[in-house]
Amino acid sequence: MFIGDLDKVTSLLLSLSGRLLRVESALDRLDTESSHHERLPLLEKKKQLLVQLAEAQELKEHVDRREQAVGSVLARCLTPEQLRDYSHFVKMKAALLVEQRQLEDKIRLGEEQLRGLRESLGLVVGTSLGYGHY
Repeated sequence: MFIGDLDKVTSLLLSLSGRLLRVESALDRLDTESSHHERLPLLEKKKQLLVQLAEAQELKEHVDRREQAVGSVLARCLTPEQLRDYSHFVKMKAALLVEQRQLEDKIRLGEEQLRGLRESLGLVVGTSLGYGHY
């Protein structure tokens, strides 16, 4: 149960961090002449995400305390080698989730760049050769 909660909290933190980054990027892309109407929803979303991120951090702290409690119980039941294996597993589980999210983000970015490149090439080719999008 602890490992499942660790997965969920880690995924939640990564998701909220990614969403916050996208909102901050959108705010950065707005020029100084952007209307209050455009900026306000993004600022509200940022505020909401910061609150949610703080709550998720509290959940992570709770899971960390549970990790200590589970480790104490397991220390009485497992050999030192088994306990090291368990500790390594817990650390790697979280690290691999972070790495998986980073790879997914890179794939998504690459797909967006490829789509943009295809669209720009389609427009250039379509304009110069008289063809439409391919």
